[in-house]
Amino acid sequence: MIEQDTYIVSILETVEKLKVNDAWVCAGLIRNKVWDSLYNTITSINDIDVIYFDTADISWEMEKQLEAELKALFPNQPWSVKNQARMHLKSSFDPFTSTYAGVAHFPETPTAIAVRLCNNDIEIMAPYGIEDLFEMKVKPTPFYQKNSEFHSIYVERIKDKEWDKIWRNLSIEF
Repeated sequence: MIEQDTYIVSILETVEKLKVNDAWVCAGLIRNKVWDSLYNTITSINDIDVIYFDTADISWEMEKQLEAELKALFPNQPWSVKNQARMHLKSSFDPFTSTYAGVAHFPETPTAIAVRLCNNDIEIMAPYGIEDLFEMKVKPTPFYQKNSEFHSIYVERIKDKEWDKIWRNLSIEF
């Protein structure tokens, strides 16, 4: 599905050109591509989430610099770059040790997925598998399960996103 989408492949090629440590395209772009394909529809792209891991420079300014580089390489795209070595500062989590750990801390299982191009091969990172994504099941990841201090964040995201109004057959677990 990803290989056949020339737009997403061009995004992956652009990110690969940055030569940033452990860079991936993740979350909504990938989730929406799959759900749109299953529904034979096209939804708008809110942002293109790019994650990477670099403990040497966890500054917000470096993320903005990388966004500017991506915009120069592929203009007029809604790039959003986040260093997973910095993301714990935005939450109460312990510092992440990798991009994988960052993706594992995403709130929902069908969003906790990332892809990248590496030597012309598409690689997929999915800490909780891809079944929920393709079965259109939305469940909290382990960090956002009921009775966790983060469950309310998951619930609010689900309400705010209103995915069930776009893709009507979603199964959403609260």
